[in-house]
Amino acid sequence: MPIHPTAIVDASCEISSEASIGPYCIIGPHTKIGSKTVLDSHINIHGWTSIGERCRFYSHCSVGTDPQDLKYKGEQTHLEIGSENVFREFVSINRGTEKGGGSTVVGDNNFFMAYSHVAHDSIVGNNIIMANAATLAGHVAVGDHATVGAFSAVHQFCRVGPHAFIGGFSVVTRDALPFIRTVGDRNQAKIYGINSLGLQRKNFSEQTIKELKQVYRICFRSGLNTGEALAKAKETDWSAPEVGILLEFMEQSERGFIR
Repeated sequence: MPIHPTAIVDASCEISSEASIGPYCIIGPHTKIGSKTVLDSHINIHGWTSIGERCRFYSHCSVGTDPQDLKYKGEQTHLEIGSENVFREFVSINRGTEKGGGSTVVGDNNFFMAYSHVAHDSIVGNNIIMANAATLAGHVAVGDHATVGAFSAVHQFCRVGPHAFIGGFSVVTRDALPFIRTVGDRNQAKIYGINSLGLQRKNFSEQTIKELKQVYRICFRSGLNTGEALAKAKETDWSAPEVGILLEFMEQSERGFIR
């Protein structure tokens, strides 16, 4: 039974015949739901939301709701969700705002643990883990394979780099660097080296991890300022492309990065 008789589904929705809508779900207007996506009970999708294939929503998720932004005045904005994502209990995701580009975007194969939150205009990549009650403020960009620990908060307009690891209960008010562990509460977050164990588990080569550690020492343990460290790091012809990703991320930071 793809749509439970107690569910309320707006007539404008496009729902795959292979999707499953559980008891007491409310699906708002202009929602699209792909094949083999499953909604458990009591899930609210506000509308103007597109969901890909093989996603799983556990009970009491609140998806595609109005942005929590005082400038929002009811404009038509969107939420775009890719495929093979898992949303555990009470996850909340807001649509975008007109001034923020109009869309909140979630990629593929992400795992959102219970009570995690994605605010308006955020861009969440692929293969990301957001642990329990992790929170992204508006306009946050999260790179592929990043982890945001439990009860951590990322300030608006910040970036979280690919393969970044943010420890639990952290407060991130500047960019969190890729491949690096960032931990600390009350605006006292600091970096604690390359996330070697996490990269090993993801089958990064020993050479790549070695080079990331070397460039980490140049940038953050040599006593050089950021400009000097970047210039010195670029003097070496690194074989690992991940080093270039880290250096480019640092150069492009607008809010500054945690160090």
